Amino acid sequence: MAVVSELYRYPVKGFTPEPRTELRVQDDGRIAGDRVLAFRFADATEPEDAGGLESWPKSRGLSLMDFPSIARVRAVFDAQTGLLRLSEDGRVLAEAGLDEAGRHELSAAVTGFVERSADARLLQRPGVLPLHLVGDGRTARFQDRARGYVSLHGAETVADVDAATPAPVDSRRFRSNIVVSGVAPWAELDWSGHVRIGEVRFEVQRPIGRCAAITANPDDGRRDARLLRILTTEFGQGEATLGVLLLPADAGGVVRVGDEVVVEAG
Repeated sequence: MAVVSELYRYPVKGFTPEPRTELRVQDDGRIAGDRVLAFRFADATEPEDAGGLESWPKSRGLSLMDFPSIARVRAVFDAQTGLLRLSEDGRVLAEAGLDEAGRHELSAAVTGFVERSADARLLQRPGVLPLHLVGDGRTARFQDRARGYVSLHGAETVADVDAATPAPVDSRRFRSNIVVSGVAPWAELDWSGHVRIGEVRFEVQRPIGRCAAITANPDDGRRDARLLRILTTEFGQGEATLGVLLLPADAGGVVRVGDEVVVEAG
């Protein structure tokens, strides 16, 4: 039987995953509390237009795709108090709220960290500095795609990739919201129509094309796995792909660890 084995949300775009026992899927197809904050470049603090939808391209802010070193920063956001704590190896870099002074302190701390990392040169590109912490801490809006989506992959698929990769590979590299177990490797890429998980009936949208973020070790930020090439060569993909995107077919609801996953033929 296919079941939900792991759930995650990512309060700060590109930073620490927050394991959850349940997630609330909003009617708009985003996860409540997911990607509610982001560190953006100086020239990208306002959204772009993508067919009438707000778009926040990850190439215009801190993301693992271009700044793998940020995997070493642990970001913990308390939505009740509005405090964001950033730390490295147990040492607090900054802890502050989302008022103007707090955002400045947090942005300065992240800037200082990146300046000490192997990614420092990327900060010198025009329009990057000063970094700005944007978002209200409540509204999910900094997903990779303007439409948002809920992301899902199979644990068995990741295990298949891990077996073909010298470096350790686990689900954290792929930063999905939902991880399911009990599904044959790669079977989720063939899903179509609808899938019911917990209270939510989803419509399957499309597979997830992957970027260089998955090559970064989620603990130390080193690019230690050539996963883009492995996916295209070892698994014969035309484009590096892992996982699928979902949207609620009717309305949102709660998804919990242990929920059965039922694929309805499309």
